[in-house]
Amino acid sequence: MNSGSINGGGVAGDAVPTPNINSIAANGINFNRSYAGNATCSPSRAALLTGRYPTRFGFEFTSVPLTFSRVIANSKSAGIHPAIYHAEREPAMPAYEAQGVPTSEISIARLLKQSGYRTLHLGKWHLGENQQFRPNAHGFDQSLGFLAGGSMFLPEDDPQVVNAQQEFDPIDKFLWAAAPFGVRFNDSEPFKPNGYMTDYLTDEALKAIKANREQPFFLYLAYNAPHTPLQATKADYDALPQIKDHTRRVYGGMIRSLDRNIGRVLAELKQQGLDDNTLVIFTSDNGGANYIGLDGLNHPYRGWKATFFEGGVRVPLFMQWPGKIAAGSHFDEAVSHFDIFATAAAAAKAALPSDRVIDGVDLMPFVQGTRQGAPHEQLFWRSGAYQAVQAGDWKLQVNATQQLDWLYNIKDDPTEQHNLASARPEQVQAPKLKLSGLRTGPAMASAAW
Repeated sequence: MNSGSINGGGVAGDAVPTPNINSIAANGINFNRSYAGNATCSPSRAALLTGRYPTRFGFEFTSVPLTFSRVIANSKSAGIHPAIYHAEREPAMPAYEAQGVPTSEISIARLLKQSGYRTLHLGKWHLGENQQFRPNAHGFDQSLGFLAGGSMFLPEDDPQVVNAQQEFDPIDKFLWAAAPFGVRFNDSEPFKPNGYMTDYLTDEALKAIKANREQPFFLYLAYNAPHTPLQATKADYDALPQIKDHTRRVYGGMIRSLDRNIGRVLAELKQQGLDDNTLVIFTSDNGGANYIGLDGLNHPYRGWKATFFEGGVRVPLFMQWPGKIAAGSHFDEAVSHFDIFATAAAAAKAALPSDRVIDGVDLMPFVQGTRQGAPHEQLFWRSGAYQAVQAGDWKLQVNATQQLDWLYNIKDDPTEQHNLASARPEQVQAPKLKLSGLRTGPAMASAAW
């Protein structure tokens, strides 16, 4: 799920039920304290696919063209918080074509391919558009999707689509003006999908499952819903007359479509007799975004995408694996996106790389009760001068440029309403030392841009 909230389909309360998404947790496990690898798309996906903090290879920021950054920085919209833009860093910013996850990193696709798995990518990539950064260069046998961070779901004037443009938001304006409606197969030229993007990606996923049913396969199905531009099919929009607000109804239609299509994938696994031997994982790359224009997406948590408040980095994470994960399980310790790498590797009996630090851990021993306690002593996030560390019950955010600290006891104050930085200076210093050590450690890299 792309920029989906911790509530998943929780838009408009119960007006948009998500039975298929929920079934993954009901038939498996819900990780109640799951955190994204970062608060924005690209570095979060990088953490998920490499099992490492993206800071280890200098990938701290979402890949965007310089013109996009300038558009956001110069926006005077009253509808969103003013952007903090570092114009002084422009000379050091590489061309968009040079931004991407280096192939010196070992992706989960490459690791599983070496263990005999067929590796398939469908949907959004956003980890580099140049040839050297594309899915095939990172170990995917086949890739069908789009390389950039956004795509239209249907052409704006298609009679089967209902649009909701966010006039207050410069990102939305940029997408409506510049986002294509197209996909690539491996290194082909872009072509138009046959239908609404979420439906189309699912159609291709079903073909892939059927075609590979006789061999082990890894399918990275990266839906771009419910990311902007907000576009629902007319059928899904018409099915939600109880939602009166137009934007919320379009967003709800996108969630309805996403849930239905995930149900189609689960049904195909069952149809092919693969459901009992398949580890299914559902998550979102980061929290819900304020530029969608809807209140309450991350309720009850504070913050949005691009912030290290719980609303920006706390994400759904569900897994099902019959016979391996007891139905209706839950896990309450903090886990991260990079744990997916180690968990998938262990499930496939693939040895982890020994020539580098892997930050993720295999979650199955914790799920199955053979290991106790917390998988991580601390979790760390960094986007330049804005950083955060969570250790035990305490979470500290630091903006070194603005000299601001935010300290919260997540156990007592999970919605981060009471900043204790001034009242508890002794609790600030230890996390700051952790941040300093992590920031300057020998295995960390300077930001690549």
